[in-house]
Amino acid sequence: METKDYQFKAEMKQLLDILVHSLYTNKDVFLRELISNSSDALNKARFAKLTNSQILDFDAELRIDINVDNEKGVFEITDTGIGMNEDDLINNLGTIASSGTSKFIESLKQNDKKIDGQSMIGRFGVGFYSVFMVTDEVVIETLAADTGSKALKWVSKGADGFSISESDKKTRGTSIRFTLKEDEKEFASDWKIKSIINTYSAFIDYPIYINGEQANNQKAIWHRSKDELKDEELTEFYKFISHDYDNPLSDIWLNIEGNINFKSILFIPKKAPANLFSQDFETNLHLYTSNVFISSSTKELLPEYLKFMKGVVDTEDLPLNVSREVTQNSPVVSKIRDILTSRVLKHLENMSKDSPEDYKTFFVEFGSMFKTGINSEFKHRDKILDLLRFRTTRSDNEWVSFDTYIDNIQGDKKEIYYVTAGSYESAKNHPHLEAFKKKDIEVLLLGDPIDPFVIPGINKYKDYDLKSIENVELESDSENSEEQADKAPDSVIEIFKEVLGDKVEDVKISTKLVDSPVALAGSDGMDSQMEKMMRMMDKDFKLPKKVLEINPSHLLIKNIHRMYLAGNNKSEIENNINHIFDSALLTEGYLENPYSYVRRMYDLMAEATS
Repeated sequence: METKDYQFKAEMKQLLDILVHSLYTNKDVFLRELISNSSDALNKARFAKLTNSQILDFDAELRIDINVDNEKGVFEITDTGIGMNEDDLINNLGTIASSGTSKFIESLKQNDKKIDGQSMIGRFGVGFYSVFMVTDEVVIETLAADTGSKALKWVSKGADGFSISESDKKTRGTSIRFTLKEDEKEFASDWKIKSIINTYSAFIDYPIYINGEQANNQKAIWHRSKDELKDEELTEFYKFISHDYDNPLSDIWLNIEGNINFKSILFIPKKAPANLFSQDFETNLHLYTSNVFISSSTKELLPEYLKFMKGVVDTEDLPLNVSREVTQNSPVVSKIRDILTSRVLKHLENMSKDSPEDYKTFFVEFGSMFKTGINSEFKHRDKILDLLRFRTTRSDNEWVSFDTYIDNIQGDKKEIYYVTAGSYESAKNHPHLEAFKKKDIEVLLLGDPIDPFVIPGINKYKDYDLKSIENVELESDSENSEEQADKAPDSVIEIFKEVLGDKVEDVKISTKLVDSPVALAGSDGMDSQMEKMMRMMDKDFKLPKKVLEINPSHLLIKNIHRMYLAGNNKSEIENNINHIFDSALLTEGYLENPYSYVRRMYDLMAEATS
């Protein structure tokens, strides 16, 4: 085989340049990443041995060996794992998340401070390539487990790219060798390596040898008692399985014995990943059976709305040769799923009571995904509804539950009001809120893009009806009704109807506007945000005509009526009414032709300043 040369993509080159030339506060993590990769390879080899007796070096001990030469600064880590073929070497040695990469790179270039290597690695999944923090060149020799595989050598100096050629390696697995930079020689000492292993990798389920001496002897962390674990051990275990750079928000321990037997540690992350809603999002629930690794992404263990959970589940009740198809249809997995789901929801309930700030963090980060369970989880639907949180017209930036909202209701009303918009700020300033605020009626402010899909489907919470304020008529005081009638002769309505014609379903006096001249309302019970979502999903969806609600006490409406009574220029009146209507469309996000709107605004401004 001839030597083949490859180049890295531009963003990989930039990140590698940062890894090589920047100052890091935590370089230890390079060894954690190498050990984690070796552990993953050993997991795959152990699983392959369950189903393939022809695997290369079948009887080889599953282990990790680290050999260092303190004087020369040579470092080598070897595993007896699954090994890599040529495609693996090209594709799997390092991946970089695309979301926000360029922006992050630019901010790093402008940052003269030291960079946290762990944050960098965790954020972009550069994993293996963190080794370039401590060396200038890396040599990998690997032999895949498949019978007939060829041993390969991979060599790289970082941003220059890499080359692949044949190797004379005879045993299954992967060996990574490099010479440490002069000022990184401490990583060639036994005590330093042992210290890093004790900090980050004590829970690795394979023996790790340093120059022939075993450095770890811990059993799987989920088989230990939480009381005997240090907080740092639990945190590093979380980071190991989740590839997160932050500490977990909360953890859940389970030791279930009875009709079904399993042990589990689950974690709630502190931050939601950018790709949580994407189809290629991989769960981080590791499945073991009798301490044998099966899969690092077993989505059947929790429902979709909890897929952000990380952790491990180990059960005795699945066969060792369990396949992906078996887990999808296994009654054992279904029972585990039911128990895990119930325990997670119970834990969230306790968190909401005992650690409200942590629960607020959880809901801010994962509330969008969690709310999707309303439409998909009938069994636990009531519990999910209890755990929902909202910002309201009274709560500022605090989040309240349905029950808290109900406790705040004045009088004997049996209604929960809400308004949906494209963002929290838009919801907070929605014109239909004006009368509700004046009457001190609390309204849920729904600015989450997922809200229009889930909240209208609730209909009721306990004995209370959920209603969009766009489709609600407020009762007016008798004095106020008479005042409105005096200010709003039929001619005002007729003027607007005549000018707007079939652009609107109807024109009527508003019971909700106080400070705004007009606002749009739905005519079929569907609020405006839901209509926008429908249009996004279906390009052929026709937006229904809207009702234009008028505030007759607003000075602008009064002036138009005065112009009409005085017989002013009809085209000027029409121009103003059309501009008012387009302004309402703009406010609601419906305006399709902003250019004519802007031109008309310039004309009106020119006339006003002449």
